[in-house]
Amino acid sequence: MTVTPLRLQPRHSHDDAPDTAADFERLAVLPKGHPEADDLREKLVAAWLPMAHRLAHKFRNRGEPLEDLEQVAALGLFKVVDRYDPSRGVAFESFAIPTIMGELKRHFRDHTWDVHVPRRVQDLRTRVRNSVRALSTGVDARQPTIAQVAEHSGLSEEDVQLGLEALGSYKSLSLDAPVGGGEGDGFALLDGMGHTEPGFELTDWRETAKPLLRRLPERERRILFLRFFRGQTQSQIARQLGYSQMHVSRLISGTCEKLRREAEDGRAAGREPAAA
Repeated sequence: MTVTPLRLQPRHSHDDAPDTAADFERLAVLPKGHPEADDLREKLVAAWLPMAHRLAHKFRNRGEPLEDLEQVAALGLFKVVDRYDPSRGVAFESFAIPTIMGELKRHFRDHTWDVHVPRRVQDLRTRVRNSVRALSTGVDARQPTIAQVAEHSGLSEEDVQLGLEALGSYKSLSLDAPVGGGEGDGFALLDGMGHTEPGFELTDWRETAKPLLRRLPERERRILFLRFFRGQTQSQIARQLGYSQMHVSRLISGTCEKLRREAEDGRAAGREPAAA
């Protein structure tokens, strides 16, 4: 009895790789802007969209919404459908995957850093991180030195240092984040940071006011001295100087308002008023 061998159908590398060779060959000969070309392009994008979404899923759980990643992958798919040339003999899947993966990696590189880092430093970060991981494997699993990372990655020690500094720039830490390994200890990162000393602002205003006070007429200087440095009341000052209490009140208010305006104008101009 003769056994007829089974003829296996060619299989795609993935279930989401449709057979669209004929559509791409037809698209390649159509002029741009042709109505049939637009329809074919939309048909091809729809056919390969599951593959683009599969690639996007490789980057899930990295802090970016999956919907955003799928959109980035879809945009990359539009690009490769327009640029693919079937006459070169390269399967569309082989041509499309590197381009779509590149779009996804570029999205993370350009849009997901909390601190702006130049692209060169981002690339250094990736090379340094890969070298650190490779050198940290083994029984000891020690943190490699900068010299060891430089030798492994082929970078200079200065570039390794830049890459290490960039490792902490991808995601920022909230000032409300708990410190010490526990969320219930009530101590946050902000609690360990310094605070502005209120006396600094007061000292700054005092230094600004000193030359202004020296420029006041003798009468106004004496009234302010008695009121704010000796603690006398307006009535006491009025009796001592022979003025009415109402007149002393107007002099104090007018002089203080004048000093305030001159001090604010001087600080706004970025300079202290010149001393007399």
